[in-house]
Amino acid sequence: MHTAILTREFPPDVYGGAGVHVEYLVRELRNLIDVDVHCFGDDRPGATGHRPAPDLAGANAALTTLSVDLSMVAATGGVELLHSHTWYANMAGHIGKLLHGVPHVVTAHSLEPHRPWKAEQLGGGYRLSSWAEKTAYEAADAIISVSTGMRGGILDSYPALDPAKVHVIRNGIDTQIYAKSEDRSLLLDKGVDLDAPIVSFVGRITRQKGVGHLVAATHHFDPGVQLVLCAGAPDTPEIAAETAEAIATLQAQRPGVFWFDGMLTLPEVKQVLSASTVFVCPSVYEPLGIVNLEAMACGAAVVASDVGGIPEVVNNGETGLLVHYDADQGETFEQDLATAVNDLVRDPARAAAYGQAGRDRAVNEFSWTAIAEQTVDLYRRVLEAS
Repeated sequence: MHTAILTREFPPDVYGGAGVHVEYLVRELRNLIDVDVHCFGDDRPGATGHRPAPDLAGANAALTTLSVDLSMVAATGGVELLHSHTWYANMAGHIGKLLHGVPHVVTAHSLEPHRPWKAEQLGGGYRLSSWAEKTAYEAADAIISVSTGMRGGILDSYPALDPAKVHVIRNGIDTQIYAKSEDRSLLLDKGVDLDAPIVSFVGRITRQKGVGHLVAATHHFDPGVQLVLCAGAPDTPEIAAETAEAIATLQAQRPGVFWFDGMLTLPEVKQVLSASTVFVCPSVYEPLGIVNLEAMACGAAVVASDVGGIPEVVNNGETGLLVHYDADQGETFEQDLATAVNDLVRDPARAAAYGQAGRDRAVNEFSWTAIAEQTVDLYRRVLEAS
């Protein structure tokens, strides 16, 4: 079987959960089938890169994305199946399906109808990205949802879809790579007190990730609780400025607030997660939330919002605490986040037990090998039906 994976992100250019997913899925798929990878950017080990059409320099980002997709289509003749990830590559899969006469499988990492704040980033391009996603999904031979919760969101967003075409194959974690680290050099260099409780966040600065809610909640953390924010890659200059101002205000009002601005290396991320008493995921929208698996694999207790697929990862009262999110009650959500964090910080034995249970759950239930096998099985069923 010869498959082409179509993706915006591929190592070393990985900045989000979809890129992490593709990286580890491809690694395992290549033990089972022939896989070509087509990604945005330059050629790199294991992948062919594609760049926007030169005459579109300066155009809306959605237009340049579609030009990359056309380049991908031209390069994927001869494969048996196309598998696209995120709206950035969905149209490459859809047009490739039409041009080459092969099946197209989509993995849904997020849904444009559930991310209206993207209009802030893309302007009119958000209407194009929404059209691209809808068109590709409704014509796809199969859609992979990374959680059961997200499957419902897919069918709600695109009611024309045949539910039988939407399959749940969850995200995974490599628990040999993501494991507790004893290194604390980064934290020591930044002045973090290793003898005081550490609450951490790792993620992009975007409305989706709820960074603003976490910063507001930190005003209500117990004295002595430190916050380590590993937050970068802002969606827009406006949200970057807004976040910087909120963090500066917080730092002026309490000590122990550390902002690591920019994307950390994998060893640095593991160091932060391993040192954390509690990891917080305040997302307002999250199809699954690989970062919670990463934190659990490193032995951190998790406090997370109860949105999307997060409850399928974080077992409330076993591996962490879930906090209800309601878009109309932001201040209540922030206070409840702080209460959950304070409850765990005040009971370090309970936090440690949640961390160990989280590690056990990541090891036992979220293997990338099993996920790749499920994916290849779906490929075979799609090819047999085509």
